[in-house]
Amino acid sequence: MPLAPDVEQRLNAWLTPAYDTDTQAEIRQLVAAGHDEALTDAFYRSLEFGTGGLRGIMGTGSNRMNRYTLGMATQGLCNYLKQSFPDQEIKVAIAHDSRNNSALFAEIVAGIFSGNGITAYLFDALRPTPELSFAIRYLGCQSGCVITASHNPKEYNGYKVYWDDGSQVVAPHDANIIAEVTKITSPDQVIFAADPSRIHVIGEEIDQAYLAEVKKLSVNPAIVARQHDLGIVYTPLHGSGIQLVPTALAEFGFTNVHVVPEQARPDGDFPTVVSPNPEEKAAMQLALDLAKAQDADLVLATDPDADRVGVGVRNTRGEWVLLNGNQTAALLTRYLLAARQAAGLARPNDFIVYTIVTSELLGDVARHYDVKSYRTLTGFKYIANLIRDLAGREHYICGGEESYGFLIGDFVRDKDAVSACALVAEMAAVAKEQGRTLYEEMQRMYAEYGLYVEDLISLTKKGQRGAEEIQEMMAALRANSPASIGGSPVVEIRDYQTGQVRDVRTGAVTETGTEASNVLQFLTEAGDKISARPSGTEPKIKFYFSVKEPLALVADYEATHRRAEAKIQRIIEEMKLK
Repeated sequence: MPLAPDVEQRLNAWLTPAYDTDTQAEIRQLVAAGHDEALTDAFYRSLEFGTGGLRGIMGTGSNRMNRYTLGMATQGLCNYLKQSFPDQEIKVAIAHDSRNNSALFAEIVAGIFSGNGITAYLFDALRPTPELSFAIRYLGCQSGCVITASHNPKEYNGYKVYWDDGSQVVAPHDANIIAEVTKITSPDQVIFAADPSRIHVIGEEIDQAYLAEVKKLSVNPAIVARQHDLGIVYTPLHGSGIQLVPTALAEFGFTNVHVVPEQARPDGDFPTVVSPNPEEKAAMQLALDLAKAQDADLVLATDPDADRVGVGVRNTRGEWVLLNGNQTAALLTRYLLAARQAAGLARPNDFIVYTIVTSELLGDVARHYDVKSYRTLTGFKYIANLIRDLAGREHYICGGEESYGFLIGDFVRDKDAVSACALVAEMAAVAKEQGRTLYEEMQRMYAEYGLYVEDLISLTKKGQRGAEEIQEMMAALRANSPASIGGSPVVEIRDYQTGQVRDVRTGAVTETGTEASNVLQFLTEAGDKISARPSGTEPKIKFYFSVKEPLALVADYEATHRRAEAKIQRIIEEMKLK
């Protein structure tokens, strides 16, 4: 089958002198070998900014992460920065994680910024993404970027862009940057030649300033001092968390921290895991094994750019189990609001935030402590956007999302696993002081608010046809919405793409109150919530399931949990997703 005309057009553009000879030779080899499928996947589109920025498989092609796609994106960003901040000295901060080519890509980006007359602050080595967010405001930058693909497999890399408040770019800047990037049609338009006088290497000063802010988050330092020997096992999963998480735990006062030795060294091949994702038990297994051997109290893990946190605890039978993102976020929210209230730190204008696919338990907890809560679209940039909008009027406490992201305090404007690790450890120390584990704290929380059980199905649809299939699935759900789910009538449909909420029983239509986003939610009479959402950064469509069951007694937790899990599985089968 011949290549599609648009694919061939992009491919031929890469066979011009604007691209280096090695790149051209690689493309010609693929053409000669007849690898049309690989060529189509590499050239069927240009990488675009999604909910997390630019992200893709590393390699040659317009749909790949390489010096050219990265360079053209950076040049477009430079052009937009000059439009947005005329007659100002423009400054940017740049960080990278442990992935293969991350350091090289960071240097290329710094060179392009400097060549465009923009001052670039480049970290001297890998650093967590939240520290990059902090550095932007600390250094008075107008923008910043981090080279990372978060928890994706080793073949991927990415480029997350931040604005002057330290948050990832949102409307209108995201669309405006894309518009400028699309104007860059050839590497000839990119100023690759660096101006070394405009590149400043940063490191220890930013580390110390950031860690000082993290330490201020502690609410119960006296209890930590008494429980300083809490047994903690930590793994950075070969990523940037090794730079700051052990230090942050030490700053809080913890003295019994064991780093998983096989995963302590940064390595972009992630040799001990298939995927460096703390959401997956396989990635956490070495940490769980060490925790068992050490008779530890707590397991903590961070993904390669240290913005997501994974938590392991012992259940009532002494077995090590992993908390999911909803459980960790709800526990942290409950701990922070209760501890602040007990310490006399609560303010009338306090608020928390969580996303539309995160457990409604966070809102229940906030109401219990008379704290306002907000819901945003999926993606931490929307939480950061709300923090910015409410700054000076309301006081941000914490915010979380189901995908293992959490942020305490507003000195960072993105999810922060460094501070989350420190506060989870403090929370565990407070529970231990009271004779309980975090697992037992979770059971008590559910007995107080009701048992929420969530699950996620993520379907990967690769390549051009995969992207089309995802859109077809969403179109089918909109055209033929289910009348009932799990044996309960659907009573409300929220379509965040149209911005409409429809009451199925009355036909009344209201507004979602958010920006447009390709997300569908179905709410049933029983109180269950099912969400469908294509990923903005990966070739996936995600289905989120949430059911709630009454739980009067902690003793009934296991049986009630099994009943809720069984209901979710029935819903998944009913929707033909397995």
